[in-house]
Amino acid sequence: MRQFLAALVILLALYLTLSHFTEVRLVWETLRRGNLFWLALGTLVQITWLINTAQTYRAIYRLLDMQISLRRLAPLVATGNFVNVVAPSGGVSGIAVFVADARRHDLSTARVTIAGVLFVLFEYFGFLCVLALGLIVLIRRNSLNAAEIGASAVLLMAALALAGLLALGVRSAQALERVLAWAARAVNRLVRPVIRRDYLSEARAHTFAVEAAEGLRALQSDWREYLKPAGLSLLGKALLICILFLTFLAFKQPFSPGTLIAGFSVGFLFLIVSPTPSGLGIVEGVMTLTLRSLGVPLEAATVITLAYRGLTFWLPFAYGFVALRLTRWE
Repeated sequence: MRQFLAALVILLALYLTLSHFTEVRLVWETLRRGNLFWLALGTLVQITWLINTAQTYRAIYRLLDMQISLRRLAPLVATGNFVNVVAPSGGVSGIAVFVADARRHDLSTARVTIAGVLFVLFEYFGFLCVLALGLIVLIRRNSLNAAEIGASAVLLMAALALAGLLALGVRSAQALERVLAWAARAVNRLVRPVIRRDYLSEARAHTFAVEAAEGLRALQSDWREYLKPAGLSLLGKALLICILFLTFLAFKQPFSPGTLIAGFSVGFLFLIVSPTPSGLGIVEGVMTLTLRSLGVPLEAATVITLAYRGLTFWLPFAYGFVALRLTRWE
């Protein structure tokens, strides 16, 4: 079965690449125009970001009293990101990679699932801190629009809902089960007229609630233990901003710290809330327009956005494909 799923993922990856082949070629041609030194340094920072993300997972695993080496986690992170792109499902696809690894190494799948949810939560709240600064820059420059306000509100509500579910699971597995069962019924009522069947299983909601409660009981109670993954999450955003900084240098385009923070914030925001995989086709347009509104010439804004997406989306996509084989997920 896993071999079939791996083959399906590879086929989806090929379809995604071929369907966006024009963009891939445009990104490649754009990168060739930039200063090789700064772009190579950006590639190095991107790999550092991958290692930092693996360290974040490792810190979260320790919160749940699980030990795992960085050498094993890094390919899992790369594979999880890759699977999330080719089979987007709100992060669930990527968590499946970690769960499969847990089964192979006799780790608690419940704890690993909670680790994946906690990672998303740290990512949301870490980015919200950066987003607040970005929105302040946009407000001061009269560049904030309704789409950015709405997307920010959606992200905030998603983060609060996720945090609320985890808090509920800590207090009562039964209460979490009731909420998940209610959510499953609500989703089924919405989609049943279209697909003519239930989309989510209420029985599975019960099983997940029990497993989640088991994983949450293993969480460390000392608040200081949460500082490391929170700090690593913020560091990850700083590394991505650094890549954008190096991209500006590669194309000799003047910038200000506010432009970097606001441009990154809007791009990453729509990467999260976009209905397309990792914001593909949406982030490029939105980020270009944002940089233009911040005073970057349109041609330069387009080039910088394409190069930045080449380093932060297509490069991880490429090495994620390789990592898929290294993790033996199949």
